[in-house]
Amino acid sequence: MPARLRTRLALTTILGALLLGHPAAAQDASELVVRLGRIENQSRIMAGQIETLQYENRQLKEQLRKFQEDVEFRLNEGKGGGGKAAPSAAPAPAGAVNGGNPGAGRPGKRGDAFDPSQAPGAPGAPMPLGSTQPSPPLPAREAAEAAPARPQALPRAAIEDEDPDAEGAAPGYDEPVDLRPPARTGAIPVPATRPAESVAATRTGDPAADYEAAVELVRSKQYEQAEMGLRQFIQSHPRDNRVAGATYWLGESYLARGRNREAAEQFLKVSTDYARSSQAPDAMLKLGVTLNALGAREQACATLAELDRKFPNAGSTVRQGVVREQKRARCSA
Repeated sequence: MPARLRTRLALTTILGALLLGHPAAAQDASELVVRLGRIENQSRIMAGQIETLQYENRQLKEQLRKFQEDVEFRLNEGKGGGGKAAPSAAPAPAGAVNGGNPGAGRPGKRGDAFDPSQAPGAPGAPMPLGSTQPSPPLPAREAAEAAPARPQALPRAAIEDEDPDAEGAAPGYDEPVDLRPPARTGAIPVPATRPAESVAATRTGDPAADYEAAVELVRSKQYEQAEMGLRQFIQSHPRDNRVAGATYWLGESYLARGRNREAAEQFLKVSTDYARSSQAPDAMLKLGVTLNALGAREQACATLAELDRKFPNAGSTVRQGVVREQKRARCSA
């Protein structure tokens, strides 16, 4: 029987005796068993870690052994290659001039090779210094033809009669070359693109003028420029009484482009943060429209039903819109 099992059985017996004889010591005995279990778990974990370290140690030893064998092999190979003595050169014959005939002392020389020492007068044999005869002088005609031709000088009259403005008539070497392609006949003219009106151009420093310019961009369906203009107005004039209207028109620009989530956020802000503004009833109506477009039909119906209670003095246009959107969302009466 393993020692661990015997220890566990002994502890279990002791625990049973304590539980039967001393009920007050039952908690201490249970804590002892729990601690014993934790110690066993820790011992198992440590044993696993020790086995892992032993395996890694064996791997390192194997790598070190292979490395040492490789180094010894390379050293032995280098010693074996460097120990071979190079063959010594044959001594030069006595009386040989430095840089003499390299083929004089070589064994196995071909019999048909040319030897200048045996035939010194043969063509191609080296001649001693001062033994060559100078070549005869060339005839006068041949010397004139062999002489390099000198450039002919221009007449002085031709140089003086040059027009000083002639260089300006034609492009010279110092002037830039025109690399533009030639114009094609019958080419279709490209209409000049009209630059889009920038948002910075609509900023005049006057809040009323900036607000009207941004709203006009929404009405002219320039929604991107209108969005930037309205955001700039809200950031530049956060305490202006037109911020509610700017937020409402910002939601309109989102709604026109199908960005229903962003539009719902702007309409909710107007109907809650600026509930006393004139745009609040319209914003709450458009909030119901966007919620229905997002698939939240119950929230849309609740918003449309809440509009009559929250804004009892809303205009007829808003009330007609509420009835129309309730039918579209199929809200229950």
